[in-house]
Amino acid sequence: MLTDRLKQRLNKDRPTTSITLRIPVDVVESMKKIAPQRGFSGYQTLLKAYVSEGLRRDEAQFGDAQTARLKEALKRHGVSAEIIEEAERDLAAA
Repeated sequence: MLTDRLKQRLNKDRPTTSITLRIPVDVVESMKKIAPQRGFSGYQTLLKAYVSEGLRRDEAQFGDAQTARLKEALKRHGVSAEIIEEAERDLAAA
């Protein structure tokens, strides 16, 4: 199941913006060496990959935490574990 957010992220034509980062020279030099080893054309592409990987990890972590809090709230309001599990299966199948 692809979420709307993931579908948007996979769209190569989405708007972009330029930012400025101050990164130590030795870090940039290390990224320049590592980039081709990881199959990237340059260090900026590698940097974008690092940002994307971290963002996906954090979104999954915090999204999972939010889902867990929702499930606990539903249980406190008397929704049975079976109904919650059924709803999760419905979402996964959608």
